[in-house]
Amino acid sequence: MSTAERLQSLFVALAAATGLAAGLSLPIGPAAEHVVLPALLVMLAAVFVQMDAAHVGEVRRARTLVVLSLVLNFVFTPALAWALGAGLLGGQPDLRVGLLLLLVTPCTDWYLVFTAMARGHTGIAAALLPVNLVLQLALLPVYVLLLGGPALMVDAGTLAEAVLLVLVVPLAVAMLVRWASARFGDADWRERHVTGPAGRLVLPLLYTAVFAMFAWQARTVLEHLGDLAALLVPLAVFFVVLPLVAVGLSRMWRLPADQRVTLTMVTTARNSPIALAIAVAAFPDRPLIAVALVVGPLLELPVLALLAQVVRVRRPAERGTTTA
Repeated sequence: MSTAERLQSLFVALAAATGLAAGLSLPIGPAAEHVVLPALLVMLAAVFVQMDAAHVGEVRRARTLVVLSLVLNFVFTPALAWALGAGLLGGQPDLRVGLLLLLVTPCTDWYLVFTAMARGHTGIAAALLPVNLVLQLALLPVYVLLLGGPALMVDAGTLAEAVLLVLVVPLAVAMLVRWASARFGDADWRERHVTGPAGRLVLPLLYTAVFAMFAWQARTVLEHLGDLAALLVPLAVFFVVLPLVAVGLSRMWRLPADQRVTLTMVTTARNSPIALAIAVAAFPDRPLIAVALVVGPLLELPVLALLAQVVRVRRPAERGTTTA
């Protein structure tokens, strides 16, 4: 894991703080508004171009892990997200929608890094990536419309258009780029000229989008700092409950240690960039929803880094009183 990846939470916070300061002191809000969505769309295309669907066949080797991850990500987590929003954010509809968007979108990128750090089964983790992406593409509108309740106030057509723009378009562009690059060079050439550069674009584009978001909505953030702090409680509950449930189920089903790590990471990590892009596209007149989604990674990334050490597969020489 590179230094930039380890410090991602810090850089997201710095981008938010810098954007907030710039938005309050300079008249850049209207211009920043037009930066957010394009930066997120290019970032998602860069993420998707690194995705190799050839890994999908590996899921057959760990059917129990796959079933458990699908149940946790697409049944248990949406129910938990609804309960946390209704129970802790009942009077704050925009925060409820933001929390829901964040929690029902399983991660499709950085969980691989933390799985590798914790010595999980990275092959199966990579195989689950396209599966999770396709399922969230299909199910996210359903979750939001069914679980958003009166707080949602968006029609199905608008939400479908947002999902189409934010997920399908970048995915189609990424598949076209991968197809074209496969015709022009071998795997090494693609790594040097396509997937490698795409990977290096992701974090700068994320920081650019976060900076622009806070510059654009500086006044909104300032007026709702207390509301945004209220998100920390449901997020903290989520990031405690999910790892505990994942570890408990993996022990109950006697998964190997590396698969236990994989299950924990793939069900704990969330896809805040996709959720943020959908919020910007689907709710342009409710900026607090998108701003709320930036809070997620500030808590999530340190949690994943800590979790990678807690559930890490121990080699014989490392084993003491703590085991994976």
